[in-house]
Amino acid sequence: MDERYAIILAAGKGTRMKSKLYKVLHPVCGKPMVEHIMNRVEEVKPREVVTIVGHGADEVKAQLGARSAYALQAEQLGTGHAVMQAADFLKEKKGTTLVISGDTPLLTSETLDQLFEYHQGKNASATILTAQADDPNGYGRILRDRVGIVDKIVEQKDASPEEAQVKEINTGTYCFDNELLFEALDNITTDNAQGEYYLTDIIEILKDNGHIVAAYQTNDFEESIGVNDRVALAQANEIMRKRINRKHMRNGVSFIDPNTSYIDEEVKIGAETVIEPGVALKGKTTIGENCMITQNSQITDSVIEDNVVVKTSTVEESIVRSGADVGPYAHLRPKAEVHQQAHVGNFVEIKNAVIGEKTKVGHLTYVGDATLGKEINVGCGTVFVNYDGKNKHHTTVGDHSFIGSAVNLIGPVNIASNTCLAAGSTITDDVFENDMAIARARQVNKEGYAKRLPFLQ
Repeated sequence: MDERYAIILAAGKGTRMKSKLYKVLHPVCGKPMVEHIMNRVEEVKPREVVTIVGHGADEVKAQLGARSAYALQAEQLGTGHAVMQAADFLKEKKGTTLVISGDTPLLTSETLDQLFEYHQGKNASATILTAQADDPNGYGRILRDRVGIVDKIVEQKDASPEEAQVKEINTGTYCFDNELLFEALDNITTDNAQGEYYLTDIIEILKDNGHIVAAYQTNDFEESIGVNDRVALAQANEIMRKRINRKHMRNGVSFIDPNTSYIDEEVKIGAETVIEPGVALKGKTTIGENCMITQNSQITDSVIEDNVVVKTSTVEESIVRSGADVGPYAHLRPKAEVHQQAHVGNFVEIKNAVIGEKTKVGHLTYVGDATLGKEINVGCGTVFVNYDGKNKHHTTVGDHSFIGSAVNLIGPVNIASNTCLAAGSTITDDVFENDMAIARARQVNKEGYAKRLPFLQ
């Protein structure tokens, strides 16, 4: 097998996006488009990858890191000009070079691998990845001769009325004999409607020199979609989302309404888990088996183990252990850890805290910067007061303790195991094992005083 190389075109600003964010960095299902492309390219195992950068070069480099070499296209003079910038890396090398745009995130590695295989099987100098489009407007057209051999590619703005009727389109993805590619690049000109160096002109140059030009047509037009504006970006997100959801359903996950479930590409979900409508699973989230994620929950970069129920809640950068349940309307902020069979109820917020095994935090409570042991009951309205205006302070509560309603725990404070904190208390000092702490003003009844209050008259 010939050596494989790849050139990713990622220099365009994308003015039609109407965005300060460079086009190839716009996310599709939680990941920038150019990273989708890099992932697919790596799966076909090229020896070297060169990314052509221009607008947003530093941001693109930061996104892809050491996975690629980089060549700067300081002035955007067309796709042919962009590929020219890779000459210092690839010009003298033997093998097959894939040229792919950084704004086509729906292409699959299977299609790219088939393109390579077809190119080598035809002993071609160039192979164009094509597709049939019901509406080819905006795409370059593939023109073939009477026996079906590729004659040339004509761009939309250069097409005659007859040529514009052709529905086989150029996806902008190619395989080239690497040495012939860079030889042909020396002969392209800007004699066209755009005044640019068209990469597509190489096809005619190679044919005129007697080389074989082939075209491999993908069966799925959707793979070829290039994202040039927000409409196409939404379309790409929708297509990829359906693709991701189908994959999970085939692996044993149930979606009540897959059309309203938003799952990022790197999310993992175990079998027999049920995803209700409006759920968003983002980043590198992992959901275990036999879980229930109810409607409108949002989980980001978190681990949800087996047999967990998350009811209409938000979970961020946290861990929920097996058998626990969360919500409804709970908020697990970063570094929350809910242990086995624990209960986090409605309108509970947890941040940088551990909730021990079988501990219950039922409702209307804030737990921040704390470690709670096992089998603790936390009453309604409890607040772990962790911030003094300058520093955060930690609170520890031992196993089998009981915290009454409306207790304030002023950190730093240590509550030993088997203790009881009376309702309405403000706890500022350590509480020792088997003690009950009461820290509230003594009740005084003023006889008859209510009659003197004007708002009760």
